[in-house]
Amino acid sequence: MSHRTDPLPPLSGLSHVIREMRYHEASRQVLGLLFSVLCAVVAKPIPWALYLTTVIVVIGVAVRMWASGFILKNEQLATNGPYALVRHPLYTGNILVIYAFAGASGVWWTFVVATVFLLFYYPTAIEYEDRKLSRIFGDVWQAFAKNTPALVPAFGSRERDLGGHWSFKTSMTRNVEPVIAVFLFACFFFIYARL
Repeated sequence: MSHRTDPLPPLSGLSHVIREMRYHEASRQVLGLLFSVLCAVVAKPIPWALYLTTVIVVIGVAVRMWASGFILKNEQLATNGPYALVRHPLYTGNILVIYAFAGASGVWWTFVVATVFLLFYYPTAIEYEDRKLSRIFGDVWQAFAKNTPALVPAFGSRERDLGGHWSFKTSMTRNVEPVIAVFLFACFFFIYARL
């Protein structure tokens, strides 16, 4: 059993295997990147859809890059920058990128694959992150989580600190985000080459 599922009620058989797969972070990350490659390989791009999804993929990658320069995983609770808007901006960026690739591909079934992938992995990823951060940061996390949505910003009267210190070094050395961004843009460029 993975450490991510240790505190959860025990399961057996197929239920156990499926739950372990859903909580397996490396699988989620690798399959997400492979999905972008799949979309690039099978792409039959429709020009207007490709142009629209270009905006979405740029926003998604920018959100990921922004978030990756703030987060010091398990050491410090990030509450400013993109974390002032949502608890999991890296996941928000991922969702935008995955659907952008599906739309850019011009192939209908990539939306089905994207939706199945997101529904399979992301509810458990969010549950685990929330549980872990609550254990590490206690009441500070609880107060933050109470006022900050998981994925979709809720713009209201509450003052949010979008500032803070973004660090390229943190983004690169701790999260390798610039490398991921280059990889994603290369896959997207491959779709453009198929116009």
